[in-house]
Amino acid sequence: MAAPLLDGIVADALAFDGRRLTPGIRAKARLCLLDFLSCAIEAAPLPWSRQAAAAAAPGSAATVVAGGRASAEDAAFANAVAGHGLVREDMHAGSIAHLGVVVWPTLLALAEARPTDGTALIRAAVVGYELGGRLGRALVTPEVARLFRPTGLVGPPAAALAGAVLRGRDAATVASAVALAANCSAGLNEWPHHGADDMYFHPGFAVRDGLRALALAEAGARGSPTAVEGLLAAFARAPAPARIALFPEGDVELLAVFNKPVPACNFAQSPCQAAVAALRQAGAEPGAVAGVRIETYAAALNYPGCTHPGPFRTPLQAKMSIPFGVAAALARGGIAEANYARLDDPEIARLIGVTELVRDADLDAAFPGRQGTRVTLRLADGRSVSHAMADVAFADLELVESRFTAAATAAFGAARAEELRLRVSRIEAETDVGALVRACGAPPDGERP
Repeated sequence: MAAPLLDGIVADALAFDGRRLTPGIRAKARLCLLDFLSCAIEAAPLPWSRQAAAAAAPGSAATVVAGGRASAEDAAFANAVAGHGLVREDMHAGSIAHLGVVVWPTLLALAEARPTDGTALIRAAVVGYELGGRLGRALVTPEVARLFRPTGLVGPPAAALAGAVLRGRDAATVASAVALAANCSAGLNEWPHHGADDMYFHPGFAVRDGLRALALAEAGARGSPTAVEGLLAAFARAPAPARIALFPEGDVELLAVFNKPVPACNFAQSPCQAAVAALRQAGAEPGAVAGVRIETYAAALNYPGCTHPGPFRTPLQAKMSIPFGVAAALARGGIAEANYARLDDPEIARLIGVTELVRDADLDAAFPGRQGTRVTLRLADGRSVSHAMADVAFADLELVESRFTAAATAAFGAARAEELRLRVSRIEAETDVGALVRACGAPPDGERP
C-alpha cells in the first residue's frame, strides 16, 4: 500500500527550515501580516467583529486585535472574523481560499503563550499557507466551490499545521493535529444567495478547530493517517493523488497569494479595474455607457453570488457580484468601499441591466495562474472601448502600509500606529512576537486617540 499522503506532507513541512526563507518569501510574509492586521483593526467596529468578540469567554491568554483579552481559541476566532470583516483579506486563487485569515490568527494567539521569535513565526506561516494552497489545489473543484467554502475546507488543517510547526512538535504529533483538524473541514456556500453573515465566521471556526486539534494531539490523541485521503474523497469525490508535495521544486504557495486593492470578492477585482480603465480611456461620463461586456473565466462565473444581478439586500451581496462591482465602479468613476453601500442607486441598476458576462477560453486556460479579464464599453455615440488585463492588479506595499497607518492611527493614535508598522516591517528582529501582539490590543480608555 502507498504511504498515506499525510506522511509526505508532514515530512515536507518539517524539512522547511529558516534557511529556506529567502528575502522574497520573508517580504511577502511581512506584507501579508501587515495586511491582515490592517483589515482586522479597520473591521473591529463592524457588527460581525463585535459579535465574535462578544461571544468570547473571559480569559487573559491572548489579545483580540483592537479589543480586550480572551482565551487563545476565542481570541483567534475573533481575530479571524475581524480579518475577514472587510472582504479585503489576501487571496490564493489556486485554492479559491483566504489563507491569511486562518494562519495569522492561529500563530498570533500561540505566540502569546510562550516567547516566539519573528523568524519562527514566518516559517510557521509559510508552512501553513503552503498546506492550504496545495491541499486546496487538490480538493477544490468548481462543483466543490459551488457548495462548500474553500476557506472552511482547507483552513483547519492549515491552521493546525502552522501551529504545530510553531510549537516545534514532532512528526507524530504534527500528523495527528492535521488529521484531527481535517475532521473539522466545513463551511457552506449558501450565504452568497442571501448576503448572510455566515461567511465572516468561516475562518473563525477554522482557527478554533485547528487550535483544538493541536491541543488534542499534544495531549496524545491520535488522528487517522489517511485523513487527507478521506477529506478528498468526501468533498472532491475523486481518487487522491499519489502525493501532495509541499514546496515542490522550490515553489512556495505564499508567493502565489495576492493582496486585494479593494474590499470585494476576488473575482470582481480585475473586472472593476478594467472597467474604470476603459471609462477613462473613452473620456466618457458614466451616463454615456449604453452596454458593458465582461469577459472572464469559468471559476468566476461559477462561484456563488458572482453573477448575481440584484436586487441586493446587503453590501456583502454587492461585494460578491461582478455586475454590481463593475456598474458601481463605472457609476462612481472609481472603486471604493462606499460603492457597496449604494444598493438602490438607479444608475448602478441601469448599468447592471445593460451588462453581459461572457466566458473566455483563453482566460480560462490562464486561471489560476492569472486572473485576467477584458471589459468592453459600448457608448451612446456608437463607439466601443475595451480594456484588457492579463492579471489582477495587486495591492503593493505602499498601499498596504497606507491602509494600515490609517486604520491603526484611528484606533491607537499616530505614534503607536507607526511603532506597530515598524515592528512588523522588522518582524525577524522580534525576539518575543507576543509583545507585538499585545501592543495590537485596545489602548486603555485614557489613552484612546
